[in-house]
Amino acid sequence: QVQLVESGGGLVQAGGSLRLSCAASGLIFSTYAMAWFRQAPGKEREFVAAITWSGRTTYYTDSVKGRFTISRDVAKNTVYLQIDSLKPEDTAVYSCAAATSTSWRRASITYSIAYDYWGQGTQVTVSS
Repeated sequence: QVQLVESGGGLVQAGGSLRLSCAASGLIFSTYAMAWFRQAPGKEREFVAAITWSGRTTYYTDSVKGRFTISRDVAKNTVYLQIDSLKPEDTAVYSCAAATSTSWRRASITYSIAYDYWGQGTQVTVSS
């Protein structure tokens, strides 16, 4: 049974930092691309960042470039999202997702349909 469990969310002031973690189990971690999405209240879920199986290539949505960093640790079966210079508009539930290479090819990596497994999410709240 595949499980993705996020942690690291919380309440922070604008300008602060957080590191989100997503621990994966039940899958061969090194064969899955990983991504972070977020969903703010009343809004659609949006792509935030993704990282390839090898970890050599990363992708970001424009609004987080230069502030967010996605990384993975194969030894720990964990993907991270380092979030710096937080803004109130970053407030959302952040979820991680896993995709096989086949799934990534069926749709843009920014689309939810490209992912096979999802975590429950962790809340990030940024106060101004």
